[in-house]
Amino acid sequence: MKSYIDLIEQTFEFPTDELRVENNELHFNDVPLMDIVKKYGTPLKLTYLPKIGEKIQLAKKYFENAMQKYKYKGNYTYCYCTKSSHFQFILEEGLKNDIHLETSSAFDISIIKHLYQKRKIDKNIFIICNGYKRPLYQQYITELLNDGFTNCIPVLDNLKELAEYEKNVNHPFQIGIRVAADEEPNFEFYTSRLGIRYNDITSYYQNHIQGTKVQLKLLHFFINTGIKDTAYYWSELSRFIYKYCELKKVCPELDTIDIGGGFPIKSSLQFEYDFQYMVDQIIENIKWICDKNDTPVPHIMTEFGTFTVGESGATIYSVLGQKLQNDKELWYMIDGSFITHLPDIWGVNQKYILLPLNKWSNHFHKVNLGGLTCDSMDYYNSEAHSSEVFLPKRDHEEDELFIGFFHTGAYQESLGGYGGIQHCLIPSPKHVIIDRDENGKIHSWLFSEEQHSESMLKTLGYQ
Repeated sequence: MKSYIDLIEQTFEFPTDELRVENNELHFNDVPLMDIVKKYGTPLKLTYLPKIGEKIQLAKKYFENAMQKYKYKGNYTYCYCTKSSHFQFILEEGLKNDIHLETSSAFDISIIKHLYQKRKIDKNIFIICNGYKRPLYQQYITELLNDGFTNCIPVLDNLKELAEYEKNVNHPFQIGIRVAADEEPNFEFYTSRLGIRYNDITSYYQNHIQGTKVQLKLLHFFINTGIKDTAYYWSELSRFIYKYCELKKVCPELDTIDIGGGFPIKSSLQFEYDFQYMVDQIIENIKWICDKNDTPVPHIMTEFGTFTVGESGATIYSVLGQKLQNDKELWYMIDGSFITHLPDIWGVNQKYILLPLNKWSNHFHKVNLGGLTCDSMDYYNSEAHSSEVFLPKRDHEEDELFIGFFHTGAYQESLGGYGGIQHCLIPSPKHVIIDRDENGKIHSWLFSEEQHSESMLKTLGYQ
């Protein structure tokens, strides 16, 4: 085993459906990445728009298959969590695939209004309003309800929230209730801070909702770790469905469950996850519990954020230089920062697929990757499958080597403070959008330039 491509091909099943090497250079969804680098430079983020629709349609197919298999009589609705990526091009691409939206804060509602003004949505779209709501968020939700968004559903996160809507919404409306699920056994808290306790829900409905202009439409269920084949997940889901059955007997208008917490994405070339099996199990479990309790099965909503946009994104860097700091620790210094560009690496030790864009025929060696900030935590030195990082050797110090982190499309811009000030004033990288026309031809364009010093100086009060 001499070359880097030998290492990858003998370690993984490579090429994959989206990553392959041609003429010693990497292609991502059949996009020649070196062409993108030559056109736009680095550091850069890119979004491959067709991947978004592909993931949405996959999830819809999984649920369609499972519902047919188990003769499930409810409907399935795909919601996108706007918090995963708020960018206009993400929302508008997703909406081409008949999806609905989930919001988290007041400014999300401003996005909803903008989409309506541009005729990207109509007033029948489901808008699931989650989160612990400050007064402005409640005000904006009330405005949507009064403006005729009949499927805007505020999901109650506490026992006092409903009073604001009852007071100010001028017609009957629908709500949801978020159930406070238990956290994973190894979590610092036993029960989620979000939602309403199981023991309070039925009595709260009977004392404050039943017989009023408020219709309890859905119960919301959220697991931080996402949909995983673990005893913990199945136990919490079953507990939630039993609560639905109990509440349905006194609340006939309740007909929907919202399964928050999404599908995983590929963080390694060794990724394995049987999506169809998991959806089959979810549908089978819900149907079995409902049948056992003589309860009609609920319609199902899911809130897939990372699953929708994560695999559409990539972040590309140049190796600026290398430093041998002792006998065995070799550093490749990149032209960006993990802390500011990919904060999940620093914050939650997130791993991404890391591959070079060129030099695949070169020999390889073990390296550490260092970012530009002066923070000791600005590094990347292990992958999901290994406690090491291997990359091609550079033949000469001036040799250009480019590397890419793949499936970085969710959360990183908002967590990194996109457009604001960054640690050590490292600028946000340029962002490139890639799409295909009706004939499959690739088109790319620059969504945003690399951040300029003037914008930071203005934020800091110097201008």
